[in-house]
Amino acid sequence: MAKYIFVTGGVTSSLGKGIIAASLAKLLQSRGLKVTIQKFDPYINVDPGTLNPYEHGECYVTDDGAETDLDLGHYERFLNLPTSQANNVTTGRIYQTVINKEREGDYLGKTVQVVPHITDEIKRRMMLLGNSGNFDIIITELGGTVGDIESLPFVEAVRQIQWELPEEDCIVVHLTLIPYLKAAKELKTKPTQHSVRLLSQEGVHPNVIVCRTEKPLNQELRRKIALFCNVKPEAVIEAMDANSIYEVPLKMLQEGLDVIVLKKLRINGYAAPELTKWNSFLQKLATPKHKVNIGLIGKYVELQDAYKSILEAFVHAGAGNQCKVQIVNVHSEHLSPKNVHEKLKDLDGLLVAPGFGARGVDGKIEAVKYARENKMPFFGICLGMQMAVIEFGRNVLGWSDAHSTEMDSATTHPVIALMEEQKKIKNKGGTMRLGAYDCDIEKESLAHQIYDNTQISERHRHRWEFNNNYLSDYTNAGLIPSGKNTIKNLVEIVELKDHPFFIGVQYHPELKSTVENPHPLFVGFVKAARAFSESNKSASDKQTV
Repeated sequence: MAKYIFVTGGVTSSLGKGIIAASLAKLLQSRGLKVTIQKFDPYINVDPGTLNPYEHGECYVTDDGAETDLDLGHYERFLNLPTSQANNVTTGRIYQTVINKEREGDYLGKTVQVVPHITDEIKRRMMLLGNSGNFDIIITELGGTVGDIESLPFVEAVRQIQWELPEEDCIVVHLTLIPYLKAAKELKTKPTQHSVRLLSQEGVHPNVIVCRTEKPLNQELRRKIALFCNVKPEAVIEAMDANSIYEVPLKMLQEGLDVIVLKKLRINGYAAPELTKWNSFLQKLATPKHKVNIGLIGKYVELQDAYKSILEAFVHAGAGNQCKVQIVNVHSEHLSPKNVHEKLKDLDGLLVAPGFGARGVDGKIEAVKYARENKMPFFGICLGMQMAVIEFGRNVLGWSDAHSTEMDSATTHPVIALMEEQKKIKNKGGTMRLGAYDCDIEKESLAHQIYDNTQISERHRHRWEFNNNYLSDYTNAGLIPSGKNTIKNLVEIVELKDHPFFIGVQYHPELKSTVENPHPLFVGFVKAARAFSESNKSASDKQTV
């Protein structure tokens, strides 16, 4: 049977439950155990697919087409394993399932209630992955904080699971905050005490307490927390701020989080942690030999979580190139023909980010034009690829009104158009082209050079596509469709002839980049940016002489 670890949070949100859960999972995995992580979110939305990035950060997409919470990205990046629809559940999905059952008469006329019907459905989904037989340990992160009204059914479900399972098969790790008051010059444990007391009042008793803190916890504070929170002193874990999220597993290893968890779960005979690749990555990350400035051209740059996977993919690719990637956020709404040179001239490469809607697209088109004309490395993702197609249509092919029908339904040159199967769809949630699709790559293309393969699979999230009616025009003019989905005859990759590095992809490569397997497109882009930087520096040095 699988064993279950529940990660809860208290005092405040954004403490890093996802990172702690992923770090613990990584340590247990490094000791030879088969581990997966799932996220239960308390909001009523069925999934984050319809949420604005300002509301919820990026929407992470799995191979099977699930639109999920961004924490699943952390899980995959740390464990180097894919997640699925089963790894992310919301209150909305729970209620939708229960209500559908009620409408179908599955409850035989009984009054449907939060307990037991809602909590039973929560428990069923919490134990779904464990019942598959594929994992030794299931880690479940509960979104929100203890005391939130919307979280109560999840906490009650955990209480019931604790009661139903043997003590050694289910434990709770509670993440809380130990604030430092500068005026008093001391750490305060009272918020943690109240958080644990509130959790205990709901019948859930934490076995391990992880304390986020700016200052080290001395033994006296640890004993105090242990005494008032009813855990052993060794079960009080210090989680100080780290320079990188990828250092957290090692900090948790030093604190013995994995060992105390293994003891609580009565798992014996585990191996020593194997973290050779992880340590090698951290070593490269800490000692870069080069530096590049990459412009991230987007319209959600005020919120970094909106592009979380892209930023992390640059971390992975930077370490792979032994290069520090400095991201320069450029708001696409603030770019214009008048200021584009001033804003982009000091960069070594441009990534035009994904997005939806008309806001900011003119700035993205200006950025693409600048990269194309100045031979600056360019990488377009999803909408970024579509902007490259539109820019080329306007400024090379001479179609001044070339556009996407998403932004301009009246354009006479709809070079980006809605897929046929999308035209009749009314519901927005879960209806895009989602998940993994195959792509065939042309030999001797830049894409082939990067992937070193002619067949790949990448994850998608979009409705509009390259309009094949204009395919020959683009090909003849030099924007090459180097990757296609042959089943649906859809263009997946475009690249520009006679340019050092100019590539746009309709899919989201950032979603498959991990610590142990940096995505080749990001690795190639950073390498090209480094070459561009060194070339400019060499030219500058010659001028100086």
